[in-house]
Amino acid sequence: MLTVVIPKLPMRNTFATKEFYLNKPGFTKLGDCGDYIIMKKDNFEIHFFEFKDLDPKKNYGQVYIRTNNIENAYREFLNNNVSIHPNGALETKFWGQKEFSLLDSDHNLLTFGQV
Repeated sequence: MLTVVIPKLPMRNTFATKEFYLNKPGFTKLGDCGDYIIMKKDNFEIHFFEFKDLDPKKNYGQVYIRTNNIENAYREFLNNNVSIHPNGALETKFWGQKEFSLLDSDHNLLTFGQV
């Protein structure tokens, strides 16, 4: 039986990725093997693999994260100076989801949504 999905996203620089996720959205580090790191926030976990030749402008890494309190998550990220995607401010979409999005230091798109 399937129980959980854990996304794996590319990163160019382990240090920059750790700095972003630890200091901006407030993740904690679960594991660090040099070229592979594991970050966690609440019940959500992301794995990152090193891809030194990644072109951030051509990166299509994306993950959709459900939350049960999107207003608090949005406010927390703003308070931690996390840059919200220019087209990703908090809003209710025409399909009924309330969402916002941000890009990490490698242009992985993280979209947060609540029904």
